Amino acid sequence: MFRKRLTLALVALAVVSLLQGGVAWWAIGVAAQKVERGRVASDILVAFVDLSANKQRLRTWMSQSLLDAGAVPQARDRLQLDMKTTLARLQLLTDTAARLDSDQTEVNPEHLERRNALIVLRRSIDELGDAMTTALPLPRNADAAAAWTRLTQVFDMSQGLDLRSLLAASIAREQAAVIRERTAADQSLALVRGLALTATATLALAALGLGLYFARALRRPLTELNAGTEALRLGNLMHRIPADRGDEFAGFAQRVNAMAGELLEHRNRETEQRLRLEELVQSRTTELQQALNTLEKIDARRRQLFADISHELRTPTTAIRGEAEIALRGAVKPVDEYQATLKRIVSTTQHLGIVIDDLLTIARTDIDTLTMHPAPIDVDEPLRDAIEQARALGREYRVRLIGPNGLSSGVQVSADAQRLRQLFTVVLDNAVQYSKADGTVRVDVQLVSMGDATSEWQLRIADDGIGINADELPRVFERNFRGEQARRHRVDGSGLGLPIAATLARAHGGRIEIESAPGGGTVATVTLPVLPPAITQVVNP
Repeated sequence: MFRKRLTLALVALAVVSLLQGGVAWWAIGVAAQKVERGRVASDILVAFVDLSANKQRLRTWMSQSLLDAGAVPQARDRLQLDMKTTLARLQLLTDTAARLDSDQTEVNPEHLERRNALIVLRRSIDELGDAMTTALPLPRNADAAAAWTRLTQVFDMSQGLDLRSLLAASIAREQAAVIRERTAADQSLALVRGLALTATATLALAALGLGLYFARALRRPLTELNAGTEALRLGNLMHRIPADRGDEFAGFAQRVNAMAGELLEHRNRETEQRLRLEELVQSRTTELQQALNTLEKIDARRRQLFADISHELRTPTTAIRGEAEIALRGAVKPVDEYQATLKRIVSTTQHLGIVIDDLLTIARTDIDTLTMHPAPIDVDEPLRDAIEQARALGREYRVRLIGPNGLSSGVQVSADAQRLRQLFTVVLDNAVQYSKADGTVRVDVQLVSMGDATSEWQLRIADDGIGINADELPRVFERNFRGEQARRHRVDGSGLGLPIAATLARAHGGRIEIESAPGGGTVATVTLPVLPPAITQVVNP
């Protein structure tokens, strides 16, 4: 209902605006034509005045020439050229005036008189030109009265017409035309102003009337809607907006009332669900508390285990150092005492070896019986994490990492993300720790097609570090083995890094290969099978 009335009101305003625009455009066009016609009339008047003035100047020059009073030919030529130019301009202005007055139904005699005057003046100027060409100074005994009569005849008469009267009549006619056209232009501008004021007042009154009408009509429904929305904002879902009118606001009020009812039902359901959730949270909290207590007990046992390990390692090493310091202290002792000291040291080292073997057994058990949770993953994610960790280690050892080339983006493998990250970390840490200071580690990845519609992903890590002797390469994956170069480069180390990496690679269905030369750096290549595209599409639809 309101929509229909508002549409009609806007259409009416649009029609009135279009009418106003059309009338204003017509009035402006008429006023512009009148102004242009007045300007043309003024230009014609100025041209006739200029023509009369130049004719008088030419007459003065002719008098000087007859009296041999120093008349300059260039002045005559310039005046004649100005008169011809003025005539040409008059002709154009006359044609323009005729075009602007073409809407008149009757033939305008003013245009005929103007054209006839121009014809007479053009011929008169030609005659003056011929007369001036043949003009010679008067002899001393010449009849001055006769000469003046001939001069007057040449300048004032042409084709039996008095040129002075013709020019005077033309000037008077153009003056009257200027006054007439200016008056018409003023009237047109007054008409434009009147139409603009009338249309503006009409539109303003119409808009004011429509605004008052719609303001009164919308006050009640808007007040009711505002009160309803405020009640909903305050949480009063029982409030209902009156919807007894047959307009758009009644439909909107019905939808708001329906929404309030649904919100009330939803709030009741939410209250019930919150109560059930509180009970469930309480139950889960109890279970988590029990699990936390269990974890605290496990953590306590772990701390005790670490304390025992620290004690078991510290005690034999302290004993070995003490025996050696006692044997070396003071003067030279008998051989028997040295042998006894060495026997005690051997016994202590045997005990230390047993402790270390126990620790390595724990490490082997953790690696060989590791729990895997394979899933299709993007291989780029664990590789990026491992590289970031290796870069931090490289800054500590003054080793720079370069790469990778980015070819692994989008490649998916079946792997345990945490274990795969551990595999990459072990290989990268070895490359960094066994590189020389200010060295470089290069990381590259590539896809290798196997020819049977399968592919393998390869990670190639090359360093320019200490390298590995050729006879030691076959043993790099043995537990506890450390090559000669490695022992000289780093005293610490257990020889478990590469064996752990090989175990992790096999667990993922891949392999790891080592190539090296003493002093020439080491290249480690990790190869993993790539998931077929069909499996990738199922995983990432």
